[in-house]
Amino acid sequence: MSKKTWKIAGGTVAAVLLLAGCASGGGTGGSLDAQVQAMMKSSFRDQGIAKMDRLDQDLGQKACSVPGGAPADVAKMIEAQNLATVKWPAGGQYFGDFKAGEKLAQNGRGLAWNNKSTDPKDNGGNCYNCHQIDNKEISYGTIGPSLWNYGKIRGVKDVTDPQVAAIVQYTWGKLYNSKAYTACSNMPRFGHKGILNEGQIRDLMSLLLDPRSPVNQ
Repeated sequence: MSKKTWKIAGGTVAAVLLLAGCASGGGTGGSLDAQVQAMMKSSFRDQGIAKMDRLDQDLGQKACSVPGGAPADVAKMIEAQNLATVKWPAGGQYFGDFKAGEKLAQNGRGLAWNNKSTDPKDNGGNCYNCHQIDNKEISYGTIGPSLWNYGKIRGVKDVTDPQVAAIVQYTWGKLYNSKAYTACSNMPRFGHKGILNEGQIRDLMSLLLDPRSPVNQ
């Protein structure tokens, strides 16, 4: 056993980690961490728009890299910290064009070393890699839940209805920074990391929640 201390959002939380013995004869958590870091840095290099800073973890990512995931109290701190980063849409305009959103969801382009641009407008949402979007699809990722009928299941019949404000805000926040609601989420933090711009997130919102969207048919 070794004890590791996380300092998150001004608080200090002790996380107890169970470390398995190494084939080389064991070792401390610190030395194992150093070995992993050295291995990662030796395996990657700057190339094109992909830089080594992608290996840098924020405090939440470090906590979620611990075997077993972040303890419950640490997870709450991570979620609160990330929720504070969510930028709500200008003028309260949450929705765009669901047709553009569908194209975005099915587009996996962007952020690869051989892409020329770091401008979010040139990126796709890559949603299909982790989610089912349409029930007619025969191939889709299953890391995340199906998005088929996302708005319909949640009773969204009119996106301007004040009664659906909570699900609208949640969906925006989840797209903007998924760790605001699930500390160790694997979902890209589209807004927080500048992967997509505000207009693109609006289009995805329409894809998910607009009753006219193919997702909700």
